[in-house]
Amino acid sequence: MNLVAFHRFLITAGIVFCFGFAVWDVRVWNATGRTSTLLLATLFALLGAGLIVYLRRLNRILGYERGDAERPR
Repeated sequence: MNLVAFHRFLITAGIVFCFGFAVWDVRVWNATGRTSTLLLATLFALLGAGLIVYLRRLNRILGYERGDAERPR
């Protein structure tokens, strides 16, 4: 496993964590009604969405051409 593949794995784990935590916090908000938990859930949902955008653009950020994931331009 090369470094880029491991980086993709870590980003994916971060996405799963962010959305999982957001769902958990929404459930806590439903039970308690605290505004702070809803704000935290929103923050983590936005962080998860940002990580998805980052993951989708990672090849462009690293300078790889489409279909050429092993060699930089």
